Amino acid sequence: MQKKYGSDLIVDLLLRFGVRYAALNPGSSFRGLHDSIVNYGGNRPEIIQCPHEEVAVAIAHGYAKVTGRPIAAIVHDVVGLLHGSMAIYYAYLDRVPVLVLGATGPMDITRRRPHIDWIHTAVAQGAAVRDYTKWDYQPIGAQDVAESFARAYRVAVTDPQGPVYMVYDAGFQEARLEEAIELPEPDRVIPTRLAPDPESVERLAGWLAEASDPVIVTEHVGRHPESVDVLVELAELLGAAVIDFGDRFCFPSDHPLNLTGADDILDGADLVLALDVRDFYGALAEVDRVQRRSVSRIAPGCRLVEVGLGDLGIRSWSQDSQRLQPADLSILADTSLALRALTLATRRVVGPAKRTIQQRADRHARRHALLRREWAERARESADRVPIATAHLVGVVGEVIKDTDWVLTANTVRDWARRLWKFDQPHRHPGQSLGTATQIGISLGVALAHRGSGRLVVDFQPDGDLLFDAAALWVASYHRIPMMVVMYNNRAYYNDWEHQILVARERGRDETMAYLGMELDKPAPDFAGLARSFGWWAEGPVERPGDLRAAVERARDVVLKEGRPALVDAVTAAR
Repeated sequence: MQKKYGSDLIVDLLLRFGVRYAALNPGSSFRGLHDSIVNYGGNRPEIIQCPHEEVAVAIAHGYAKVTGRPIAAIVHDVVGLLHGSMAIYYAYLDRVPVLVLGATGPMDITRRRPHIDWIHTAVAQGAAVRDYTKWDYQPIGAQDVAESFARAYRVAVTDPQGPVYMVYDAGFQEARLEEAIELPEPDRVIPTRLAPDPESVERLAGWLAEASDPVIVTEHVGRHPESVDVLVELAELLGAAVIDFGDRFCFPSDHPLNLTGADDILDGADLVLALDVRDFYGALAEVDRVQRRSVSRIAPGCRLVEVGLGDLGIRSWSQDSQRLQPADLSILADTSLALRALTLATRRVVGPAKRTIQQRADRHARRHALLRREWAERARESADRVPIATAHLVGVVGEVIKDTDWVLTANTVRDWARRLWKFDQPHRHPGQSLGTATQIGISLGVALAHRGSGRLVVDFQPDGDLLFDAAALWVASYHRIPMMVVMYNNRAYYNDWEHQILVARERGRDETMAYLGMELDKPAPDFAGLARSFGWWAEGPVERPGDLRAAVERARDVVLKEGRPALVDAVTAAR
């Protein structure tokens, strides 16, 4: 056999399963794997060099949100894993497939260097992330490496998707293989999707046909983009209002049945159908932010139905399973299959209610049009405010990019983007932003997935988030990832500032002191200067609303014509 090493086998497996990229921050524990990618694989998978493991995992997260397929995030033993653990947790919360590859050892103690190889070796390294990964494993020997990789890939991409963690002994990586290993075939290890119970689908179709005011709420349906058109078809069959929580693109924003933002639409519902909604209780609740209390807004007698993957993938450690909401019917199924079956069944039974359905659809369309007019008017009224109003910021950027094939990476700026822009195709938006210290990395992953497509990738980038991982900007320049960042820069950790105002107000205390520990000012970070230092085209701070459009137009042109990342630092109001 040609001279071959354990880490070469890992590269063979990555390529066999179509893994295109490996995001990493260098680490000596996987020096064997690094060499195999570069010299054995010819930089395949392509290395995406990152300044921090959290950024590496977040890039893999963003890429998976767009494509539904995992790439590798490679982390150094123990310390690299701990650095990346927060991003792994968010990948778990967002149900995206990420192949986190780690290293340990050498497990043979005679091969360990004093001190460093000992403090970077853990007996059960996967225990550090076991509560928020779908699976972790440390294989022993070449055959185990091959078989466990196939299982890891299978587990990651099977719904509900999520991150997995594989740990490779540094000694194995650097040892010569003694025999050839047969590689598993991807087509023989990936399972089919979970189909719904036919009888339950028929019963639900009957209920929908009988309902006087059905409402559909959805959250993750768009993880399979082909399901979006099917959901539109079902909503039109019923004339039903749709509320899209936006964790994926699930329903066009300009469709007349889209009543996202009209929360009172639930008050009169006699049937609520939740499709891939993780927090069914929360979807139905009205929240008092001051008292931290929530109450259901559903009228007595309203039927509640959920279709999705239920408690598959639930963990004891994290409370992301949310509060239990009993339902009149709970159908365990992948909505990409269930929606098609439900639409066919509903089409067979809605005929007698055709006139009522049309009247209902017309009523919703009038409400939808009114909402859009009100939102547009609010944006116009805010056009002259200083600092720049968030609605005006979003409106101007929307006007500048509307004739391009654009993608919004994450943040919708308090939902103003979905109110003012035309989200008409699934690729427009892979889903809402997550917590602080996630967005710039995820946005880079989204942009990487679209690299070479000619699309204009746009990121409304919060200032606090970027300061966590500012060096991530270097990744876009070095790897030639075109992307337009418009800073959503209110010079504060405003989400928490707002909480402090609420608490002080409730207690009758001085709410003007809420800025302490919250402001990002005095000095204000120079984000344009920071971006330029990493090779970006950048402009700002832009503080006057009249200067915004021209700056965004210049950034757009740089990205589209030069293929470079560009940033506009827009100083905005808090909300």
